[in-house]
Amino acid sequence: MTINFDKLDDDLKNKIQQFQQIQTNLEYIINQRLQLETRLRETELAVEELEKTGSDEIIYKSIGGIMVKSERDKLLAEKKSQKTSLEMKIKTLKSKEERARGQIENVSKSIQSDLQQKQSM
Repeated sequence: MTINFDKLDDDLKNKIQQFQQIQTNLEYIINQRLQLETRLRETELAVEELEKTGSDEIIYKSIGGIMVKSERDKLLAEKKSQKTSLEMKIKTLKSKEERARGQIENVSKSIQSDLQQKQSM
């Protein structure tokens, strides 16, 4: 069944636009979460490798395309802090993602209900 968007009332048009905006927002949130999860995995691997090295070994840190000598313990603390921060950001994004999915479901049900009412008229 095809629905002519121009023939819908303003309330239903607004709901459809709201649905599309929430969907776009959800896609953005998912992309952000996936990027942060990739950074988290990289950070976790860096922590693992740093923990394997001895404190007397020479460690280098990449800064904007150059390698700089760094202290193992300082770099390890930095990476652990970064890991904690990434985990919190991911948790926040997962919460936003759940909320957006719930909104999509509610608006979708509302649109379907409105369309069914229009058809029965």
